[in-house]
Formats: sequence, structure tokens, C-alpha cells
Amino acid sequence: MVIGMLPPIADDMGLSIAGAGWLLTFYAIAYAISSPLLVSGTGNIGRRKVLFGGLAIFAAANLGAAAAPNDSVLFVARALAAIGAGMVTPVTSAVAAGVVAPERRAQSLAAVFFGLTLAQVFGVPAGSFIAYSIGWRYAFVLVALLALPCLWLIWTKVPQGLKFQPVGLRDLGAVLADWKIMLAVMFTATFLAGIYVPFTYIAPLMEAQMGFGRDGISGVLLAFGVAAVVGNLLGGKLSDRIGPARALMFLACAQVLLMPLFSTLPVAPWLVFVLLFVWSACGWSFISGQQARVIGLAPDRAPIVLSVNAAAIYVGAALGAAVGGAVVAGYGVQALGWAGGAMALAAAAHLAISIRISR
Repeated sequence: MVIGMLPPIADDMGLSIAGAGWLLTFYAIAYAISSPLLVSGTGNIGRRKVLFGGLAIFAAANLGAAAAPNDSVLFVARALAAIGAGMVTPVTSAVAAGVVAPERRAQSLAAVFFGLTLAQVFGVPAGSFIAYSIGWRYAFVLVALLALPCLWLIWTKVPQGLKFQPVGLRDLGAVLADWKIMLAVMFTATFLAGIYVPFTYIAPLMEAQMGFGRDGISGVLLAFGVAAVVGNLLGGKLSDRIGPARALMFLACAQVLLMPLFSTLPVAPWLVFVLLFVWSACGWSFISGQQARVIGLAPDRAPIVLSVNAAAIYVGAALGAAVGGAVVAGYGVQALGWAGGAMALAAAAHLAISIRISR
């Protein structure tokens, strides 16, 4: 949600656009570090308590962000929100898979990921619209309020004392020590880093290069989110048809070609929406193929590998946001497309090396 609110936050807090972009970087770093540690460290605690506690921390942190008197408090609040989210998201998937019959497990997991994607479709543009209309603080208040009925549902619907095969810090250490698996997992980070170079600063980019205001930026973010849903649906089919490795290489090369086009703005508004849709669909098609690839490389460690892969998403977001901020500060928003394309080229090289070593 913060992505669509960077200009209003920067104006209110007296930050540069690049400085405000560090809100995403702080969140992503805190998530990437805390999530695997907290999931492993709470393996013997009932899942209902973990979910409730994580979401309560998340809600309180969003209220703290809404009331932040300065940028330092806002950064701390975002880090705390990431810690709460890092407990909720992976445990939600485990609960969804564990409370249904085995033949319904894939369908249940698909519902979780579909919900996460829909949240991006509606949450990012809604946050942008609220921030530009009545103020960014109200967007954080809304998130905290939306968490309240979810807390009640967790406490009343998730079975008490629900536990699964305990996972400890030793299991996490074994995965982190396997450099071949980690090389494959970290492709998630390098691939998404390229996307987040321009995406983190998409609002100021559209303001500066296209002259878009509240409605235009909200529309752009909505198009991006809808395309992400389409990409999630198409990515699995592409991976099944040509194999995960080939599908991932195709998508990485597509990013190399698509992202430099953002440095050619301004163009006709309809062309911007077409570009955003194709770019987002290609970008978010990689998730199912990447998950299939890393599970195939370590089927006996699938839960931990998927947890680390989820953390790698936020490593990529942090890296992309940091690189994007440096590019904006040094060369302006018009250089974001070229920088994103260069990061995508590095991701394609990373994947090629990983595939060769895995063979």
C-alpha cells in the first residue's frame, strides 16, 4: 500500500521521494530477517496463538504509523508491521493446508494465494486514493480497522492447539547452509529486485512523466494488480507446459525487454496501461514456476524452503527499492526503466548459473 502513497508521505514528512522509498526497504528487510526466525522459533506454539499474536502486532503497528509524529517513528512502525506480517503469512498457508482433507489441500492453498493477490489488486490503489484524497494516515487507520474482524475470526475459527510437524531453527540452518538450494531460492530476490526498482517509485514516475494525479495513479495501480492476478493464473500453466526452468528464463528475458520502456515516457495514456498490464502479468507469472523449481530441488525440505523463498520476496523488494532510490536521487525517475532492465538482466544470468549448477 505504501507504494501508492510515497508522494503524500514525502510531502507531509519533509522527505525526498528517495527517502520515503526507504519505508518499503525497512519493511522488506524486517520481514525477510524476522519471518523465517519467528516461524522456526514458534514451531511448538499453537497456530491460533501465533496467527492472533502476529496480526495483533500488525494492527498496532499500523495505528502507530498513522499517529507517527515524525519519520523515525514511522520507520519503526513499518518494521514492527513487517514482523507481525512475517508471522501471519507463512503460518496462514500452513493452517490452510492442515485443516482440510489432503485432496482439498491444493485448493485451499490456492485460495490463500488468490486472497493475497486480490489484496494487492484493491489495497494498493485504495491506499493511494485515500492518501491523495484525505491523507495517508487514514489509510493506515483503515488497515488497522480491517484487522479487527480478522482477529475475531482467527480466534473463533482456527482450532485451538493446532500444531503440525515441529520445525526448529536447526532445520532452517540446514537449508541456509545448502548453497545450491540457496542459489536457486535467491533467484526470487534478484528477479523481484528488478521489478521493484521502478514499481516502488511508480507513483512519482507517473506524476513526473505522465502528469497523472490521484485518479491516474490509482488506475495504474489497479491495472498492475489485476494483471498480477492474471499472471498468477497463467504462470502455472506456462510452467507445466514448458517446465519451470524454461518458463522462468522466458519471464526474466521479458522483463529485460519491457522495463526499459518506462524510460521512454511520456507516451499515450492507453499505451502506459498496456505496458503496465503486460509487465505485471509477466512479472507475477514467475511465482508458481519458482516454487515448483525449488520444491523439486529439495522435496524433503519443502516447508522450510518455501518459508525462505517467501523471505526472499522481501529481500528482492528491499534491494529493488534501495537501488531505485539511488537511481532517483542520482539520475531522476526517468532512469528507473533502464535500471530495472539491468537488474532483470542480472536475474537472467543468476538463473542460468543456477540451472547449470543444479544439473
